[in-house]
Amino acid sequence: MEHVHTGHDSLKSKIAIIAATTILLSGAALIEHYCSLPLWQLLLIYLVPYLLVGHDTLKEAAEGIVAGDVFNEDFLMTIATIGALCIGFMPGADTEFAEAVFVMLFFQIGELFEEYAEGRSRDSISHLMEIRPDTAHVERNGDEMTVAPEEVAVGEIIIVKPGEKVPLDGIVVSGTSSLNTVALTGESIPREISKGDDISSGCINLSGLLRVKTTKTFGESTVAKIIDLVENANESKSRSESFITKFARVYTPVVVIAALILAFLPPLLSSAAFIDSFTTWLHRALIFLVVSCPCALVISVPLTFFGGLGGASRKGILIKGSNYIDTLSRLGTVVFDKTGTLTRGEFAVEAVHPSDYNEKELLHLAAHVEHFSTHPIGAALRNAFPKEASDGCAVTDVEEIAGRGVKATVDGHTVCVGNSKMMADINMEWHDCHLPGTIVHVAVDGRYAGHIVINDQIKADSAEAVDSLKRAGVERTVMLTGDREDTAKDVAEKVGIDEYHSELLPSDKVAHVERLLNEKPAGKNLAFVGDGINDAPVLKRADVGIAMGALGSDVAIDAADVVLMDDKPSKIATAIAIARRTIAIARQNVWFAIGVKAAILILAVFGLGTMWMAVFADVGVTVIAVLNAMRALKS
Repeated sequence: MEHVHTGHDSLKSKIAIIAATTILLSGAALIEHYCSLPLWQLLLIYLVPYLLVGHDTLKEAAEGIVAGDVFNEDFLMTIATIGALCIGFMPGADTEFAEAVFVMLFFQIGELFEEYAEGRSRDSISHLMEIRPDTAHVERNGDEMTVAPEEVAVGEIIIVKPGEKVPLDGIVVSGTSSLNTVALTGESIPREISKGDDISSGCINLSGLLRVKTTKTFGESTVAKIIDLVENANESKSRSESFITKFARVYTPVVVIAALILAFLPPLLSSAAFIDSFTTWLHRALIFLVVSCPCALVISVPLTFFGGLGGASRKGILIKGSNYIDTLSRLGTVVFDKTGTLTRGEFAVEAVHPSDYNEKELLHLAAHVEHFSTHPIGAALRNAFPKEASDGCAVTDVEEIAGRGVKATVDGHTVCVGNSKMMADINMEWHDCHLPGTIVHVAVDGRYAGHIVINDQIKADSAEAVDSLKRAGVERTVMLTGDREDTAKDVAEKVGIDEYHSELLPSDKVAHVERLLNEKPAGKNLAFVGDGINDAPVLKRADVGIAMGALGSDVAIDAADVVLMDDKPSKIATAIAIARRTIAIARQNVWFAIGVKAAILILAVFGLGTMWMAVFADVGVTVIAVLNAMRALKS
């Protein structure tokens, strides 16, 4: 955290210089008031606070000239203040020594506020950087060794003690504990974890000792990917930021040329003596230069977007660039994948409809037959009857029939568990079910025993997510899935999706998204929300791809533009709200800065403006804009 200390030291140094300059300036003003000194002596007195507070600005201006970057805000400030120091030596002109020092002083105050706000913005993101683990405790040859996380290979056993960060992704092989996941997901409620559960790097182990078998190297782990996302998030500039950067590049030389014209052209055209008229117009040109400094825009707009990225990260939403804030703010269509996005991606028994047996007996037989199956359906049946592994029943002659189901002998009974095709193969009359989902039929000793309905579980906040999107102004919600028609229809109706398309291949999903992109209203964007490897092409094709970060595949996370770290689809509406708030703050700053500057520029041209007005139009506006930009952090 060295950079933090450096930033704090820089702020303290700036504050000390500003305080010393204020004291010296006050002393110089008193000397000017009570002592009748020649102009050159007064200049020397005022030069002390001027050089103290302005040496960095003068240095930056000189370096800019040498590097070919002449027209920047430091150059404008330098020209304007040197002009103010010199104008008093011209015939009939008043001295503006104090004004010159004040301009430079307030310019530094503006930079102080900018630095402070930048530090706050970086702090809002730096909490994510703190999830990086420094060490890992690995078991090797019966001993516990402490090594760098980068040195741990896939398949090794690491020990995570209470209070420590989880260094690598893996599977818990022993131990139970609670995990603090707030840095990853934004959720303050601890997550309970035990043997067999997946565990992500970056979490903090709160209580029990855990032994974890690593499944990824450190470079491929969750924490490394998040750090990479955060570090590169600000590289992709929004349209507003890009415009401001280009605008400043053209605007500043135009301002300098306009100031030169304002200083020289009216005196040349005036009937009065050139030198008398020149003094008046030079003063106006100097005011023009100070007012025209684009600091408020150049500083506040990028700062606003940076703050928006930080505010989103605190809520477990990683936005890979400020350009996606623009895109999110104008969403009109949101397309969802089903499994793992709107549903949990975990199959479970929803209903048991026995014929000759009771529910418990039917589950008992089905779970035993599926004892050795690796299929999710088999896992769902075993989870529904957890005593299956220890009740002593003998299971023999297990035969898995591809595309059909499993046949086995359970305590001397021949049991067939599978789909309707298996029932047809054994000439068994079966009963259809009115409930949507995967229907598993069971036959025992040549008789139909009943069926079990297995369904994916809808996430608790899926319906809320869709409702929130509609309230946020999203006009169209669509679900694309490879699942069956009845299952897709059921999920769509339960969560409130406008339209759905089922039994799709990955290529079909891309085709549907292409169609939806062509149908979307002008000025509106389309988002696709998914989690699986098969969603990667669609995530890339959409205007903005949103991936589930906790359970989502690495491929989906890499392909996405926005990552929801807690897998809650309701966070999409939160991301939209943050994006719109960020854009609104940026626009407020732009219009406020332009409005104030334009008003004082007009006054300056007609001789009604003062250097004090110019100071407010530059530094005052910058400070107000920076303070307003900091509101984006609280998104």
